[in-house]
Amino acid sequence: MKEQTRREFFKTMGFATASGAVSSLLPGCAGTGQITGAKENRPNVVLVITDDQGYGDLACHGNPVIKTPNLDKLYTQSVHLTNFHVGPTCSPTRAALMTGRYCNRTGVWHTVMGRSLLRRDEVTVADVFSAAGYRTGIFGKWHLGDNYPFRPQDRGFDETLIHGGGGVGQTPDYWGNNYFDDTYLHNGKRRKFTGYCTDVWFDGAMKFIEANKHRPFFCYVTTNAPHSPLNVADKYSKPYRDKGVDDNRAAFYGMITNIDENMARLMRRLKELGLEENTILIFMTDNGSAGGLGIDQQGFPTRGFGAGMRGKKGSEYDGGHRVPCFIRWPTGGLGGGSDIDRLTAHVDILPTLIELCGLKKPRRVKFDGDSIVRLLMGRAKNWPDRTLVTDSQRIEYPEKWRKSALMTDRWRLINGTELYDIKADPSQKSNVADKHPEVVRKLRKAYDNWWQDVSERFGEYCEIIIGSDKENPARLTCHDWHSVDGVRQAQSNQGAVRRGVQASGFWAVQVARDGIYEFALRRWPQEVDKAITAAIPAGKVVPGAQPPSPGKAIAATKARLKIADIDMTKPVPRGAAAVTFQVRLKAGKTRLQTWFTDDKKGQPRGAYYVYVKRLD
Repeated sequence: MKEQTRREFFKTMGFATASGAVSSLLPGCAGTGQITGAKENRPNVVLVITDDQGYGDLACHGNPVIKTPNLDKLYTQSVHLTNFHVGPTCSPTRAALMTGRYCNRTGVWHTVMGRSLLRRDEVTVADVFSAAGYRTGIFGKWHLGDNYPFRPQDRGFDETLIHGGGGVGQTPDYWGNNYFDDTYLHNGKRRKFTGYCTDVWFDGAMKFIEANKHRPFFCYVTTNAPHSPLNVADKYSKPYRDKGVDDNRAAFYGMITNIDENMARLMRRLKELGLEENTILIFMTDNGSAGGLGIDQQGFPTRGFGAGMRGKKGSEYDGGHRVPCFIRWPTGGLGGGSDIDRLTAHVDILPTLIELCGLKKPRRVKFDGDSIVRLLMGRAKNWPDRTLVTDSQRIEYPEKWRKSALMTDRWRLINGTELYDIKADPSQKSNVADKHPEVVRKLRKAYDNWWQDVSERFGEYCEIIIGSDKENPARLTCHDWHSVDGVRQAQSNQGAVRRGVQASGFWAVQVARDGIYEFALRRWPQEVDKAITAAIPAGKVVPGAQPPSPGKAIAATKARLKIADIDMTKPVPRGAAAVTFQVRLKAGKTRLQTWFTDDKKGQPRGAYYVYVKRLD
């Protein structure tokens, strides 16, 4: 899609947007019998999603060690989706949550390698709410692209307060961020904050809520905690260490305890502002547990609490993708601590919110999820059995059956060969494929149809646009390197830059317009501003973590830039922080790759950071 046509695209969907926002469309009736389309009665929505917290990482789900009193309270006030599934990893879950569509068809099946960028022609939940007159805000982790046209401000969010990449301290993030007193992006501008990351996200969300208390809002609070690194103040982790919990799990639980405190602050503020009754509050997580579990080679828990499931983050077994989902809406009658055990998923959230809030469904968008309002309202006696798919690809080009789970209310078909009766065997210990060959055949056929449908655009790239007025200059990072010859090159964490890892992938880019472009190739980002070959000192010590290692000195005598039909090499001047190239480019899609080379050893590495500016 050309840069200029995003506005036209959304008109075809039933919207008119400038940067996500809005036409004067009137929402239709939601049809629940309790909800009207009247603008003044529309509920607010607060959607909270945590990172790497599994189903068993909550006291209300039976964990005997962790303390989550405020989430436990929300549990008693909510409808619980007890058979709710997401992706086994971060970006895929977020892509499906934002669009109501399987992540594989949206361009997102990895967390790096340019495969965490949400295709620009996808309609997001923020686009839908903006079009209905809601104010929209995101606070925390986005992880669907750090450059135009993939940033949250390009995808319907009015207010944005985020870190870079998939976690604090990753390569797209501000250098040296470590969860405490960090620099984040607030409405696209860097700003220094005081305090712990999770506190910052909730502070921002509550300010947004208060500023919009007299109009409907959609507030997306998406914590990076308890994702690694496991940095948290000692007051949160020490109570668990005192109980004999190992250091890593104590820190992981401590991060969740901090989230729990922030949930109390949020719920209290909604009540103080008189918004509690007519706010749909959703709490969920993005995949199975990471730091809360140890597993054996078959995926069965050896330490921690897995709520009786097999697998953890990244797994195709239920422990990798079955997660908590609590929904509370007092005015709408959603509460009371009731369970819904029918199969549901992340792709259902957007269609459900459209119906609950009486919004206009975008035309020509084919949701993979369904509205589950009838389930939530207890009016689904004839709810049909359904088939859903989740998988964990994490490679450049998806492979059929790779780490896949095809799910029904009763069955799990794993990787196309293993069959589990999830009702009789929730721990997935007994493969019964031989006993039910007809079920295997039926489910394999369903997967074949699904694969054919979602794989149509697997060969496409999601190009970062350079030279756009929306982002000029643009900073590209090695987080989004595509693989070369099938070998992963992308480097997600700043530690790889410190080590001087020898790797170089390419960026898929689109030149916005003909013109002269400047490319500044750097080993260290601008905020560090050290020589390409220089070492740097270790980072500061923070609670619960080892200090980052010193940055290693490297040898580099030549810098090389390759884009379109241009291939240029320059010497690396002594003490230079960047090597700059100016080239004339024509508009269009192409590839960009860079190298720093040492004449003596000849072992290249890419420029981890490249700053691109259209000059004319």
